[in-house]
Amino acid sequence: MKINWGTGIVLAFIGFISFIMYFVVTMSTDNKYNHDLVTEDYYKQELNLQNNIYKEENAKKLKHNITYKKTNRGILLIFPENFDEKKITGKVFLYRPSNKQFDFETAISLSNHNLLIPETRLLGGRWNIIVDWNYNDTPYRFTKEIIY
Repeated sequence: MKINWGTGIVLAFIGFISFIMYFVVTMSTDNKYNHDLVTEDYYKQELNLQNNIYKEENAKKLKHNITYKKTNRGILLIFPENFDEKKITGKVFLYRPSNKQFDFETAISLSNHNLLIPETRLLGGRWNIIVDWNYNDTPYRFTKEIIY
């Protein structure tokens, strides 16, 4: 039996579509491929985007914003010295882009305007640090991408 050009093209299309569909189904259903979202509630976070922009603008108006140093004990966040450390409240969120299981959040508890994130909690690699903090009912936000 001879196969003409039209039949060959149709068979090639069917083969290609079958090949693509196999990979789509395999990637969608196999548990070994992890498809994590950046965040579980990204619609809710999108609604807070303008508030975050206001917080970052407030932080840019400061004479001295939060700074950080990598030490052998971890990451040291240094809050502005001209603020009363007892009035600073908020939280620090460390986000690991490569694996959400390493993400963690901690409340701000300052010692001499410093907050230490211990190196036992940090793996080597990229981290996004987000500090949402308040001072005298004024919200601020500090974000930084670091390699530890």
